Amino acid sequence: MQPSQLSSGDVIADRRADYARMLDEGGEPDAAAELMEQALELTPAWAAGWYRLATYREKASKMDAAVEAYRRTLELDPEDIFGAGLKLALLGDAETPDQPSSRYVERLFDDYADRFETSLVEKLDYSVPQKLAALVASTGRQYQCAVDLGCGTGLLGPEIRTRVAQLEGFDLSQNMLVKAAEKHVYDHLAQADLSLPPKASGLFADGARHRADLVTAADVLMYLGNLESVFAILDELLAPGADFAFSVEDGGEGNGFHLAPSLRYAHSETYVEGLAAAHRLQIRETVKTVIRKDGGKPVLGILFLTRKTA
Repeated sequence: MQPSQLSSGDVIADRRADYARMLDEGGEPDAAAELMEQALELTPAWAAGWYRLATYREKASKMDAAVEAYRRTLELDPEDIFGAGLKLALLGDAETPDQPSSRYVERLFDDYADRFETSLVEKLDYSVPQKLAALVASTGRQYQCAVDLGCGTGLLGPEIRTRVAQLEGFDLSQNMLVKAAEKHVYDHLAQADLSLPPKASGLFADGARHRADLVTAADVLMYLGNLESVFAILDELLAPGADFAFSVEDGGEGNGFHLAPSLRYAHSETYVEGLAAAHRLQIRETVKTVIRKDGGKPVLGILFLTRKTA
């Protein structure tokens, strides 16, 4: 189990949950669900256990029962650190939230930090940092202050460091920030929440408004859905003439965004163009490309290079 899903507080329940996990990994989700139900009879208030039961039922194509278990998870965990609300939306039982719970995203990446780079780079062919850095390099500019939003373990930092005098990194996950610090690339690292208004986000606790002449966001916005909060932060962060380089998962046609089965959001090019125009960001270049693999299949994304007008 992940660190956030450790003990139920009952030895027998934990043992049954471990056996259930092994059954699931062995391709027997029905049997896993039955054993998990037995564990939850002993610990009915175990939110993580209900989430696991829901996933087993979903794999066994028992959708109504899965919905019931996801609802129970959410009742026991109103902060929704497991993302049960997103699962209910995908199963058609709830409206798609504009943004996921910040606690869900924080927990997800805190748990993922130790294996993030191995999984993403070596197994999923993740290429956004290099491709986004190439867009930044195409400007030919040297930057005084760059802010890397959602810096994660710091994969983008080394790619742009030679173009930047001062490099700041912000992330919601403290465990990711620890990994980024180990690279000794960033001049300043701190926690920030891009779903909050600018003053509450954490981006201005130690830094001035309009300080950045470059802002980057590599593979970050797909964990936010509605991007109004991000662009409000950019209004306060970008200096006139500053560049903003970022990626989204390609949401196809339309003028909005949707929640994908991966529990990430995909944004349409039209939606991003509308936000950019509303916030006085001129789109300088757009690149459609494969950004990673998911389940062995390519995930299409869009890279944008924009510039803040006066």
